Amino acid sequence: MSSLGALPDRVLSAGRWLAVAVLSTSALIATAAPIAAAPPDGHILPADSRFYVQPDSKAALQALTDLHDGHLQDALTMAKLASYPESTWFTSGTPAEVQAGVARVERVAAPQRAIPVLVAYNIPGRDCSLYSAGGAASDAAYRQWIAAFARGIGAARTVVVLEPDALANLPSDCGQDPDGTATPARLADLNYAVQVLEAQPRTVVYLDAGNSSWQAVGAIASRLVAAGIAQAQGFSLNVSNFHATSETNEYGGWVSRCIWFATHGPAWAAGHFDYCASQYYSSSAPNDGKPGDKVVGSDPTTWHWTDLWYQQNTAAAPPEQLSHFVADTSRNGQGSWKPAVPPGPGDAQTWCNPPDRGVGLRPTADTGVPLLDAYLWVKTIGDSDGTCTRGLPDGSADPVYGAVDPPAGGWWPEQALTLARNANPALTFAWQH
Repeated sequence: MSSLGALPDRVLSAGRWLAVAVLSTSALIATAAPIAAAPPDGHILPADSRFYVQPDSKAALQALTDLHDGHLQDALTMAKLASYPESTWFTSGTPAEVQAGVARVERVAAPQRAIPVLVAYNIPGRDCSLYSAGGAASDAAYRQWIAAFARGIGAARTVVVLEPDALANLPSDCGQDPDGTATPARLADLNYAVQVLEAQPRTVVYLDAGNSSWQAVGAIASRLVAAGIAQAQGFSLNVSNFHATSETNEYGGWVSRCIWFATHGPAWAAGHFDYCASQYYSSSAPNDGKPGDKVVGSDPTTWHWTDLWYQQNTAAAPPEQLSHFVADTSRNGQGSWKPAVPPGPGDAQTWCNPPDRGVGLRPTADTGVPLLDAYLWVKTIGDSDGTCTRGLPDGSADPVYGAVDPPAGGWWPEQALTLARNANPALTFAWQH
């Protein structure tokens, strides 16, 4: 590793400028205009909200590493990335540890007058024991953990993305509920989590709902209701995924309206989430025309039929009765990956460390889209999705990269650089945006 003292003066001069750019990000944001005053109950997200920027984010630390090693262009790219707010994930620890960790984020965020976005990711049986396996040891342990998480927030204004994939991938979906008790327990845990988090005076909770190519609209809407969406602000979409923002927003609107249709709509629709048209439905598709039917794949070119169904059946929905949502745009600037040739002998795992992707829209609560509260960078940009093998035996190199990917959550500087370089729109410093 090179020594800074051995670098030429011109490199040191550029390096000092980069160091100032990296280290001044938080100070610049902290002196911006304060957020709007909270409404009486505090459980909404105003359009002028600003989100917390981590001064010690992985991108910020990488920028300093690159600067020290004399990789000035990479350092500049990472410094730009570090100037934007990303979520802070909590995935393990004792109740005391998670309470202290959350409280620390709140203390550091306070001088910025900004809102932290926290991800609670510790549900028992997490990720169906796949790449991100783990979670609390029992339902009782989880409830102690999430209650401590809520205590760490206290009265600070905070956004919580609650348990990515926990509803889209229930234990019953992956053979982990042989006696039929694990799935009801999962739903009960999520209900409890919503209650203790929303009991905090200024916490805004979004139950995770997967993405637009996963559960059909009616299926995820039903699960959201069973998990306590009525007590939350709404749901989150596209966490750690790559689907285009336009597709995510359209899907989110359908999910919200399906919830209303089956819970507040006409009497004949009560409880019938299965009546809701989905991303897999087209009245021109070769099926029996039932709205919830799944055709092969999700083809956005047929989504106008689904739009029409919601226009015909949910036009009477009062806006105040519709659930809101947030969308993860951390890695969807180039959309989802559609390989021309299968990269391996099995599942292409298009969601897992796809190549040549890019950062998407910047975090903001001023979306201009009805029901969409914010674009957020929920996934830590540069964290691996797991050791993808695309159908090869475990331990094999990922055929896309010719090497073994870092484990899930592992920092991957090369991927972070690729995502930043391919950003759409192009990446600038936050204060230039």
